[in-house]
Order: sequence, then C-alpha cells, then structure tokens
Amino acid sequence: MLKTAIYVDAENIKMSGGYGMRYDVLFGLANSSNSSMLRANCYLAEDHERTQRDPEYRQKVYSYHNILRNCGFKIIKKYVRRFKDEDGNITTKANADMDLAIDALLQARNLDRIILLTGDGDFLRLIIALQNMGCRVEVIGFHNVNKELREVADSYISGFLVPGLLPIAGSHGDNGERWQRGTVANFNQDRGFGFFRYYRLQEGVLQPETVFFHLSKSTLSSDHFFQEPYRIFEFKIVDNPANNNRSEAWDIRLLKEG
Repeated sequence: MLKTAIYVDAENIKMSGGYGMRYDVLFGLANSSNSSMLRANCYLAEDHERTQRDPEYRQKVYSYHNILRNCGFKIIKKYVRRFKDEDGNITTKANADMDLAIDALLQARNLDRIILLTGDGDFLRLIIALQNMGCRVEVIGFHNVNKELREVADSYISGFLVPGLLPIAGSHGDNGERWQRGTVANFNQDRGFGFFRYYRLQEGVLQPETVFFHLSKSTLSSDHFFQEPYRIFEFKIVDNPANNNRSEAWDIRLLKEG
C-alpha cells in the first residue's frame, strides 16, 4: 500500500483551465485500492482585505473553502498583498509556492507517492529533490504545463483526461451515450481512421482504454489535428448498430482552450 500525499497549487490550476475541478475525484485518486492517503494540502490565495468589506465575496470564498475541507483537504492560505510603485500603480501578489515546497519536503520522509497539481516550472527542482528522497512524483496539470515539468515527473497526465475531474460540457447524450476525453493513440491518415486513448477510473486507479474512430464522425475541418499526439479531443462513445454494435467515437471535437 503506497503512502500518498496530494499537493494542489490551486491558483495555478485555476488560471490554467482547471477552474471547477472536482476535489472529491482527486481525493479518490490518492485513496485507492493500492494507495492510502496521508496528506491532502491545497494552497490558495485569499484577498483578506476584500473579504472584510464584501459580504458576497466572503460568502463565495468561504463556501469554496468548506467544500475543500469536506473533501478532506487541508487549506493553506496565502493572503494577497498590495504594492504601490512610485507612479502610484498598485500590483498584487499572493504566491504559496514556497509553502508548498517546504511542506512537501518535510512530509516526504513518510511518503511513497506524491501527486502534485500544477503546471508551474518553478517546481522542477522540488520534484527532483522528492525523487531523490525516494518518492514517486506524479504531476497533473491542465493548460500551459511546463514541458520540463512533464518530462521530469515519474508520470504526467492532463487533468482533462482524468474521468470526472473536470466536467465535460453537454456530456449527457440524448440516448445515454458516454462522453469521454482522449488523445490519439494512432492514426492512419490515408484511410482516415485511428484509435483514441482515454481512461476509466476503477477503484481509484486510472485504467487506459482505446476506442476506434473515423474522420466521418469528426466535427473538425482538417485531419491535421489528429497527427498531434498532445491534442485533447472530446467524443461520445457509441455502440454502432451498423457495425455489430462495436464501440466507436462519434461527434469528435477539440477541447476548447481558455
């Protein structure tokens, strides 16, 4: 049983496409059939000045914090600080990177596996240090993930591909079709078909699956998108009655960025 911890760089995740992420699904990844979660820390910013004067904002922020706590996460806040330059321009700063790094290093001695949610390349050295302490480090990110961060991690997966972690817009098909997100496993350009790789979540463990697709079921104007391995697609999985009820990907579209 792997002793596991989750560290969430919440501000980076929120600004990089992960807004609305389901923390209960994330919790389940660490508390699975082969993993026992010891720590779950979420590092986020709070505009303390605004919470004091804006009741609506305060209610929204504290409701969000309560949701995280109910999902089993400890909240580590970094209060927003304001700085005024010589021209009177005000800038704000609230960076919890150092807090996350110190906590992870101190707690790693009791851990086997660390799940780090961020796309920030500033955590590159932290990952290497944790690996040198004997921990397996798995990174989950959304948009704008640092390339070196993906490469140095023991594993990297886009948060968009984790089932249920981020809801798919319009994911309830009229006939019970199953919507998924996936990437191209292989593609035959001459014949216009290929296979998507996607994931199922079974007892907290990600299980890779593949499904056939044909360009005739795509909403895209060009096939060049299917030649890029990092592109993320959304599609329905349908049992095709015209092909012995074989499962196929239909209504294929690109994941919208931003």
